[in-house]
Formats: sequence, C-alpha cells, structure tokens
Amino acid sequence: MRKMGIGVAALAAGSLLLAGCASGGTNTPAAPEESEAAPIDASGVTLTVWTDANREPAIEAAAAAFEEETGATIELVQKNFEDIRNDFINQVPTGEGPDITIGAHDFLGAFVAAGVVDTVDLGAAADELEQVAVDAFSYDGQVYGFPYALESIALIQNTDLVGEDVPATWDDMVAQADEAGAERALVINTGGQTGDAYTMYGFQTSFGAPVFVQDESGSYTTEVGMGGEAGAAFATWLGEKGEKGTGDISTTIDYDTNNELFASGKAAFTIQGPWAIEALTAQDANIKVSPIPSAGGETAAPFVGVQGFYVSSQSENALVAQEFLVNYLATDDAQKALYEADPRLPAWKTLAEDPAIAEDPIVAGFLASAANGVPQPSIPEMGSVWDLWNAAQVQVIKGADPVKTWDKMVADIEAAIG
Repeated sequence: MRKMGIGVAALAAGSLLLAGCASGGTNTPAAPEESEAAPIDASGVTLTVWTDANREPAIEAAAAAFEEETGATIELVQKNFEDIRNDFINQVPTGEGPDITIGAHDFLGAFVAAGVVDTVDLGAAADELEQVAVDAFSYDGQVYGFPYALESIALIQNTDLVGEDVPATWDDMVAQADEAGAERALVINTGGQTGDAYTMYGFQTSFGAPVFVQDESGSYTTEVGMGGEAGAAFATWLGEKGEKGTGDISTTIDYDTNNELFASGKAAFTIQGPWAIEALTAQDANIKVSPIPSAGGETAAPFVGVQGFYVSSQSENALVAQEFLVNYLATDDAQKALYEADPRLPAWKTLAEDPAIAEDPIVAGFLASAANGVPQPSIPEMGSVWDLWNAAQVQVIKGADPVKTWDKMVADIEAAIG
C-alpha cells in the first residue's frame, strides 16, 4: 500500500512542486487575512499544535493573527510526520498529547477506534472545500477534522508520441498509441509480484466495483463492494489484459521499471502520481496529465489522499481549537501560505482556482483526476484488505481463473473483517 502524502515530487523546470512532506519550501508565507467573524476572547488559553517542519511556517502565520485577536497562545511542536499517528494515539489518553495535530485522512479510522479525536463543525468552510476532502475526513456521518490538501494519481501521456488528445476510454488510449506506432500503449505499476491495487483502482471503479460501499454521507461502510457481477467483470477484463491475454498489464512492471519505460519513450501512457513526475520527465519527455480513462463504462475514480488537521478528544480547549481551524486556517491567505510552505493539490476551491495554480497544466490535470476520485478508506477494516487484494490481482494478471480467484478474495476479505 502506498503511503499517501509522504512522497516528494520535483516537477519539470518551471512547474510547481506538488507533493511531499519532505519537500523544502523556502517561500515566506503571507500572513493570513483577518477573520470576518468577531474574535473570541481566549485569554489565558494555550493551544498545543503538532506540525511537521515544512508546514510550521505557514501555521505560524495563522497563529500570530489568532494570538493577536483572541489573546490565546499557540505552542507549535515540530514532529516527524511518520511518528504522528502512533504518538497521537498513545499520548492523547494520558493527557500529554496536543490540542490539534496535522495528519493524513487515513489516520482517521485508527483515531476514532482509539477514541482520541473529536468532531469538527466546518460551518461555512465546508462549502469552500472539495467534497472528496470533506468525505475523506468523515466517519459514520461525522466530520472529524479540517481537510486542506489532496493527492491523487492520473493518466500521464507522452505528447511527443501521441499528441495532446486525451483518451476517454481504455480502448481509445490503446488505439491512440497504436496509431502513433508506440512500442507500448501503457505501462502501469503492478508492484511486480507484490501487486498494486492502489494504482489499478481507477480501472476497477470504472466497472462499478468499489473496495467498500460508501453511504449517503460519503462515509465508508464495512460492506465489501467489489464482489458480484461488477467485480467479476473487472477481474475478467484484468485477465484479458494480463500476461495470458494481450499482455498490456504485466507483473514484470514495478515502480522503477514503469517510470523508466515511460521516460525513455517506450510507453505512450502511464498511471502515476505527482511524486513520479521528476522520474517520468528525466529524459525530457513532454507530458500531459488528465483523468484516468474508463475501462468498464463508468467514471474511473482513483483513490484520493487528503491532508488536514485533527482536534484531540481530550483537549480542554476544543472550542478554541475549532475556532482556530475554521476561522483562521480556513481563509484564502492561510491556505495559500500552507500551499507555499508545502505544495500539494489544494482542497480549498478558491486556491485551486488561483491562476498561478489552475493555469499550471500538470496541477490542473491532477486536480481534474482527483475531482473524479474517492477517498482512500480510513476504516480499520482496510488493514485486512490490502494483502489479499494485491495477491488476487497478481494471480489474475498471471493467468489464474479471474472470477474464481476474485470471488475467493472477496470471501476471504469478508471472513477477515468478520
């Protein structure tokens, strides 16, 4: 399983950095605009906020305005991003944790199960956020944080080989590559013999076979959604495109092989994330980024990772913490400061429409793909899925009976999650 929100992507010259906790933003963030609401009186209150090094300067800017207007004090504690989930779960119950922490949306299931996170009323800020971001921070119909940034994969094409036309379907893509005389139509990472259901997910959802069913609120249920006729149709298609079929999808393609075949001009298309742009363009390939084409007739909906802020369930100042999130971080200037400090696809609609961002074709392409996407499930049951799911896909790609293999995987997952 790919760790969302931790990769680094240095884009081709002139483009924006898109992803990576370790990317070293050097811009000085602008101070956030003043809140239009009357400031609360929080004199004597201290909020402790966990952040990583990259985003600390942007949070400082919002914190300064908050302190001046409310009388509160904000103490920023710099953490390694990789340590935040476990430290938050372990420290909040003891009273040693923060009031607010930054984190990825797939922390949410573990946070709720551990009882360490509080709900957040986004208020008017909800209308300013991409719906997929709000859904990602929702659990059982409740919103448990303030999301601000997205990460997703998309179709990337070598325009030197196949031009600028964007294929709407898998068949269109293959035909476009064949017409151009490309050596390979597509390379897609399968993780070699390990499997990579994450990267393949857009094609799977285009058959109407989600890993888990979402309810009307956008929250994931524990109902496995990739069985039945839709799952069988995807598995059959995957077998047809696998090593005993057309050979378009192969277990010989791991992450590095995928990127090298595309970068060297041997493949016309690939499915990748912003973290791979530097590798894909290392040999000067010109690229275009677009939503993933449909293989099964429905919209291809890749997984979307979301970054945001959580409030501790044990915070003695939960209302003040919420005030900071929804009235000081939820502003155009604060969101721009976060973007400049650690550039990621913005979930804040106004920022996404900023010409400096929206007119960058690579950013726009990933945003368009993310708009079709769904949150990667954060429910604890997801931990029982990945190994079985990846293994089944590898078996089907290598030539195992598609429907029998897929049905057994679904049954094994349902047994594992009880």
